[in-house]
Amino acid sequence: WRAADRAEAAAVTDMETLEPALFRLEQGFELQFRLGPSLQGKSVQVYTNYPLKDQEFDRLQFRPLDWVYPNSQEDDCDKYCRLDLRVAGSYQYYFSCGWVVGGGYIVVDPVLRVGANNDALPLDCISCQTYVAHGIGPLDSWLDRVRVAKETGYNMIHFTPLQKLGSSGSCYSISDQLELNPAFSPGGKSYTWRDVGDLVEMLRRDWNMVCITDVVYNYTAVDSEWIHLHPECGYNLVNSPHLKPAWLLDRALWHLSCEVADGKYTEQGVPALIEHEQHIHQVFSRLRLWEFLQVSVDAAVEQFRQLLEAVTCHTHNLSCKKQLKVVQDPEHRRFGNTVDMNSALDIFTPDSLSVIQDCCSCFRRRLEELNFELYKEMKHHAEQATNCIVGGVVSERFADEGPKLGPITRRHPLCPRYFTFPFEDMSFDKEVQLMEQREKACHFLAHDGSVTGSDLQRNAAEPDSEVYLRRELVCEENTVKLRYGDKPEDCPYLWTRMKTYTETIAEAFSGVCLVNCSSIPLHVTEVMLAAARAVRPNLYVIAELCTGSQHTDNVFVNRLGITSVLRDAAAAADGQEGGCWLSWCRGEPVGAFVQPSLRPLVPAVAHTMFMDISPNNHSPTQKSSLSDFLPSSALVSMACCATGSSRRYDELLPHQVTVSQDHQYTSWSPEDQVGLQTGIMAAKLSLNRLHQDLAAEGFTQVYVEHLGGGMATVTRHCPSTHESVVAVLRRPVHKPERLCHTDDVPPVLIPGVIKEVVLEARTSVNNTTDDSSLPVCTVEIREHIQVKDSQLVKKTDVVSRHNRDVQELRLEKFTPGSIIIFRWVTLEPRSQEQLGALRRHLIQFSPQYQTGSLAEHSTPPILTHDLLFLSIMSRLTLTDMNMLLYRCDAEEGGGCYNVPSWLRLNYGGLQGLMSVMAEIRPHNDLGHPFCDNLRQGDWMMDYVSNRLLSKGGAVEEVGCWLQAMFVYLRHLPRHLVPCYFDAIVQGVYTTALEATFKLMSSFVQNGSTLVKQLALGSVQMCGVYHSWALPPPSPHLRKVTCPDDFTEQEELGCVSLAAGLPHFCSGMFRCWGRDTFISLRGLMLLTGRHLEARNIILAFAGMLRHGLIPNLLGQGGAARYNSRDAVWWWLQSIQEFCSLVPDGVSILQCPISRTNPDCVSEPPPAASDQLLYDVIQEAMQRHMEGIRFRESGAGPQLDPNMAEEGFTVEAGVDQTTGFIYGGNPLNCGTWMDKMGESERAHNKGVPATPRDGSAVEIVGLCKSAVRWLVQLHTSGHFPYTSVNICRAGQTLSVSYVDWDCKIQENFEKKFYISHDPQDAEEKHPDLVHKRGIYKDSVGASSPWCDLQLRPNFPIAMVVAPELFTVDRAWGALAVAEKKLLGPLGMKTLDPDDMVYCGVYDNNLDSDNFNQAKGFSYHQGPEWLWPVSYFLRAKLYFAKKMGKETFEKTVTMVKHVLSRHAVHLERSPWKGLPGLTNESGRHCPFSCESQASSIGTMLEVLYDL
Repeated sequence: WRAADRAEAAAVTDMETLEPALFRLEQGFELQFRLGPSLQGKSVQVYTNYPLKDQEFDRLQFRPLDWVYPNSQEDDCDKYCRLDLRVAGSYQYYFSCGWVVGGGYIVVDPVLRVGANNDALPLDCISCQTYVAHGIGPLDSWLDRVRVAKETGYNMIHFTPLQKLGSSGSCYSISDQLELNPAFSPGGKSYTWRDVGDLVEMLRRDWNMVCITDVVYNYTAVDSEWIHLHPECGYNLVNSPHLKPAWLLDRALWHLSCEVADGKYTEQGVPALIEHEQHIHQVFSRLRLWEFLQVSVDAAVEQFRQLLEAVTCHTHNLSCKKQLKVVQDPEHRRFGNTVDMNSALDIFTPDSLSVIQDCCSCFRRRLEELNFELYKEMKHHAEQATNCIVGGVVSERFADEGPKLGPITRRHPLCPRYFTFPFEDMSFDKEVQLMEQREKACHFLAHDGSVTGSDLQRNAAEPDSEVYLRRELVCEENTVKLRYGDKPEDCPYLWTRMKTYTETIAEAFSGVCLVNCSSIPLHVTEVMLAAARAVRPNLYVIAELCTGSQHTDNVFVNRLGITSVLRDAAAAADGQEGGCWLSWCRGEPVGAFVQPSLRPLVPAVAHTMFMDISPNNHSPTQKSSLSDFLPSSALVSMACCATGSSRRYDELLPHQVTVSQDHQYTSWSPEDQVGLQTGIMAAKLSLNRLHQDLAAEGFTQVYVEHLGGGMATVTRHCPSTHESVVAVLRRPVHKPERLCHTDDVPPVLIPGVIKEVVLEARTSVNNTTDDSSLPVCTVEIREHIQVKDSQLVKKTDVVSRHNRDVQELRLEKFTPGSIIIFRWVTLEPRSQEQLGALRRHLIQFSPQYQTGSLAEHSTPPILTHDLLFLSIMSRLTLTDMNMLLYRCDAEEGGGCYNVPSWLRLNYGGLQGLMSVMAEIRPHNDLGHPFCDNLRQGDWMMDYVSNRLLSKGGAVEEVGCWLQAMFVYLRHLPRHLVPCYFDAIVQGVYTTALEATFKLMSSFVQNGSTLVKQLALGSVQMCGVYHSWALPPPSPHLRKVTCPDDFTEQEELGCVSLAAGLPHFCSGMFRCWGRDTFISLRGLMLLTGRHLEARNIILAFAGMLRHGLIPNLLGQGGAARYNSRDAVWWWLQSIQEFCSLVPDGVSILQCPISRTNPDCVSEPPPAASDQLLYDVIQEAMQRHMEGIRFRESGAGPQLDPNMAEEGFTVEAGVDQTTGFIYGGNPLNCGTWMDKMGESERAHNKGVPATPRDGSAVEIVGLCKSAVRWLVQLHTSGHFPYTSVNICRAGQTLSVSYVDWDCKIQENFEKKFYISHDPQDAEEKHPDLVHKRGIYKDSVGASSPWCDLQLRPNFPIAMVVAPELFTVDRAWGALAVAEKKLLGPLGMKTLDPDDMVYCGVYDNNLDSDNFNQAKGFSYHQGPEWLWPVSYFLRAKLYFAKKMGKETFEKTVTMVKHVLSRHAVHLERSPWKGLPGLTNESGRHCPFSCESQASSIGTMLEVLYDL
């Protein structure tokens, strides 16, 4: 496929190391690296060793990847690096910010090709058969023998090593890696690797068969000539002197064994048939191996004495508890270790020459103690070695399952030898002398082996291991362990030889199998495979990893680029555990969701070659019954991965050709030796063909069900055609065969129509009377028959299950060893027709549905053409989208869909469904209650369509379209409903989002993913419903947007903006004046919803009373005017409207119908409409005059928690400073408006944050408004120049210019807390606890409150930056960043403040005055919307500070925003919360999606 067709994205995250995670990709994929949240805003570079086109791969050479900016904007949340994956192998990547911060691997699968046309052989199509080299005979007879594989349907042949072997006969013990086995060239012939390559190529080209072979890297045969010429290539006593004690022990044990075999210990009660361990202990005592660890005390003391006499005396320190440092003798001689004399001098330094003898005596005692500890250490090793030796004796000579070697002889010694001894027999004492002769000692080479239960990558022959000394090695005496070192320079000959060996194999074969992969040093295999891939880029690599850990397996697969991991069906031999292979074979569950073409890169499971018998499982009849061969093969063939077997398994031979036998395979001869009539070969041919067909035709989904009694069904399903193949098999539960079994088996249920029985087979075992003989086995096979002709199907019935008719099959004669496979189990015709039609309609959303699509005879009118659906979507307004996509439970009147036994969806619209399915889809979590609900009935489908059908216009048409699509779903098998429901809903949802963005501004359309996600908050929050309606606009107002597509449009009115979901979105609590206008610039102006924004501005203008707009609109009838700041946010929004909207100043002349402007009379008639600028002037005038009134309806019925004085609203202008002031100690009139509610804590009626006086953000908003009015008047758009005030009975005029200047002159004098303690402007220096910041208020009734650090002054910085000195502003912002900035929000109070509390819990009542009943609402919890003003202020003043500072600030801002992007992506509400508890922890009392949080974040992105 082209790169653009398939892509996966990997997010890179700070400090993330993904080496253990396996990321497998096919060639043709595009891999994208995108920044995770912790790296956004940082200068990140991604590096990889994936080569450029036509460049040779060098795993140590990394290159940087270029960033791609899809929107032509340098936006961190969308930019990515890309790799077009065209070359197979393992590749590494890492990313850095000047230093490496994370990385991982990607594995690209090879593409195997067969046939004259080089057709691709998919990995899941592989059927492999292993041939042991001993059995294939001369090269010119290979074709006759491997024809067995061809005729039984295999398409890959795996050969064990074909090189010259050692004398042991083991097929893995290679004596010459570069020479072809001479046994393949009989009769004077001399075949070469070229001849082998030619034969392999012929098999690939003519027989469509791929050939692979083993490579062995960690050892060579003990009789390899080259290893004796180059002993440095092994571990010997010269290059590995640490092995000397182990060698001595090994030789001593050999001599003990010889002496026991010769009867020398018979008189001491130790016969050749040794039965106890006493003499083994004597061996250790005689060897005195501890001396290799110890220090020569006399020599060390004398050296120490000489040093003491030469040094200057200092302090007497004989009681020091420091440890002496022992220096290891590099030659590992007896008493060769020494002491670091510097450490000795540190411990034993005399204060005079007279105590040198005392120091030496103490030093001697310490050395003797040290030597004793080393003695105990060696004794511990000896005990372990004894245990291992005794255990080996018991295993080899006494255990029932062991070889029972009998008496000790030289051929079968007491224990295996760990080292070679290539010299004549001699006494032990003479052998010891050889150890010190380098020219002889270099030939004492360590054998290879394994250590049970150990870390396979830990080299047992290295200095940090005592395995050879402790006799823990399971030794292979026919091998020599190879010593590569860390790099080629450490052993040049070995590296060169093995590289040539590898290249020779790669030239001839399509792939390799890594023998003992887990034990080969990883760096060695990496280099060898790189050499092989340089010869054959699409090298197929398999290995059997015996680590027991998927995590460890992944390390090998990643670093080596292993294509397939060998797994043995023996792991699934128990019929009750047979489904464990499902995790290996990569199959999806039946009914899996369709994944998008661009999807996140998620860790995978290593590709598997599932073997019914692995090459090393020599005798399966020893572990399982002959009756298991056939069902085990069927189980393997149904796996969705590569499969394999070993030659002779299909022939039902009792023993395989093993790694050390010379039996030759029989040739293909249908009438004589081996043919389809042999064993299960006819069945295996059918199974192999079926396996390959299933993979090639896309049967990627797998379902396994255990029926009990050894019975299981395995289903392979094709997600595009929805055809299935079902295998029913019965495995023997016990062995031997003569045990009884029941003929009564459970029925098999199959939905759909069975086209044929592709194979039914039954194993018959005829037991012999001789217990020592194996039973005789025959197999009855029938292929491609109808169900009615089956000899195993007794009866078929149609029964009802889950409201559907299914076929119930009752089987007979279905004994262990039986299988029956139903091919092309299809849907019943009606379902098939409906499915095909459904897929045809889904093609408009994804071409993936092309396969399996069908034209239908009668299509519903609304589905007749794909363009019709797009036409419907294009007619939807943004208000329609609110109905289609969102509406929470409160907005729906309690009508969001409730999933039984789970949860109610967050939204009635499609987002409610999508949020759940987005969690289910990537993991195919088909067991989720949401999926259960879809399978059990049509309720969810009915809800989705009926909800939209109840509306009018285009929304109703979408409902009709969905209803028509859901009709198809009703005719499908219920297990397919979730995935197709998801496809339909996802298609509509995606189309709706595309249509939504087209209705928005260019800022959104061309913006980043984060901009678009935040812009959807506008759709989320803005809706129309009669109970939320804004007051009606003036009848003289033109272009009032009332949604024509809704019924009862006159009652519905204009769009209103919810404050937050789910708490503040309906009824009187939906429209808050302050929240509306904090949010309006971001959610409506920047998104292009200018007309609706205008109507909201005008609606609130009509509600102006007392010079204030409502805090709570309450549909106008129950409005509350208890907010001092809302009117200033309203004025700021009008200013932004004039600035951002084309001809925005025309809004100032829009007519306003006032609603009870004096709060005493009926609304004035329309003829008396005011213009907006008149209403603005009224607001300014009323503030200059002073506002004081008691709320209408004041009392407990209005607010049961408020004290009487709190209902008094007061605001005015300080004539000295020009600052707006207001409030009182019992009134909370700003956004920090929490009123105490706890009688228990005695805070009821007490505002937590009264903020009376002049609040900093209100002063800033006022300054912004006054400055703007001056500019408007200058430009001729505002007729007023001043406001009036009555003073001493006279009316005085205060010009806006003077008001503006007065605020400017006094702001920093009054608000800035100087670093100078003697600042004359500070009235309460004793209360100052933070300097270099701006006060939260001036003139508060509590002076302490003025001085508190809160996040409000950045608001003033954004709206009126001219008030601030740059250096002071920058310093104050730095303090705010350090003290207040949280992961998502800003702390509402300095954590150093004595009343700080970072957790808001409105339910908690206690005696704590500062916390009870949520009193801490604005006393520490982290609110999100102030973050945006902080970030915008940082950006503004950073630009003033210079380019370098600005660039760093941009990085910081992007980093902060990345955390919001992550929350937005993960939130099921698809919104940002109003607040969090401290450190960003979730606050359950917050709105999950807050208009002000979303809108103000959009403003930051706009500024960027």
